[in-house]
Amino acid sequence: MIKILLADDHELVRTGIEAILNACDDICVVGVAKSGEEAVEKVSVLSVDVVLMDIDMPGIGGVEACRQILQNNAEAKIIVISVNNNSHIPPELFKLGVSGFISKESPVEEMINAIRKVVSGDRYLSFDTVYNLASRCLPEYYESPFLKLSRREAEVVTLILQGKSIKEMSNMLILSDKTVNTYRYRLYDKLKIKNDVELTRLAYKVGYFETALI
Repeated sequence: MIKILLADDHELVRTGIEAILNACDDICVVGVAKSGEEAVEKVSVLSVDVVLMDIDMPGIGGVEACRQILQNNAEAKIIVISVNNNSHIPPELFKLGVSGFISKESPVEEMINAIRKVVSGDRYLSFDTVYNLASRCLPEYYESPFLKLSRREAEVVTLILQGKSIKEMSNMLILSDKTVNTYRYRLYDKLKIKNDVELTRLAYKVGYFETALI
């Protein structure tokens, strides 16, 4: 039996996908998560074969959740779900080792096929994903400066791009305002930028922007 952790912040989507997968003879959903943080936590305590990860979630988001899961277990199998055919897939996820990408507009059979292929050791890319990636094959995308950031710095970037204040970030990350600012200026230095406006421009340029603005 293929055990699935389903991470999506929309209850109707979770319920629908869970019902579809549980109807399969060889697949069952053993856990659900409503945020990136919860997905990271549940992967660490549940025995799962595949994580089905919505890329657009609140908090640290799906991209950072993938990063943390794969840092803790490089063998973890994650299939990222994008919201539509035109979603930008961050190149960071390829380097991290994500196993597959499918669109929420994909047929049910494709999602099930993707899960089975990933479990067997293959990678899976839906046709629309391959098309989008091919259209974005520019050198700068494969040298994303965001790969230089630490886990905490990446979390701060995501929250900045979501428009959170220093106080909101400190509350969400359980850090002092001073510590959040320290991470903020440290990531500025690594990315060679001076302020949040330049951060937004850079994030948009390399495809990080779309994953942070939920």
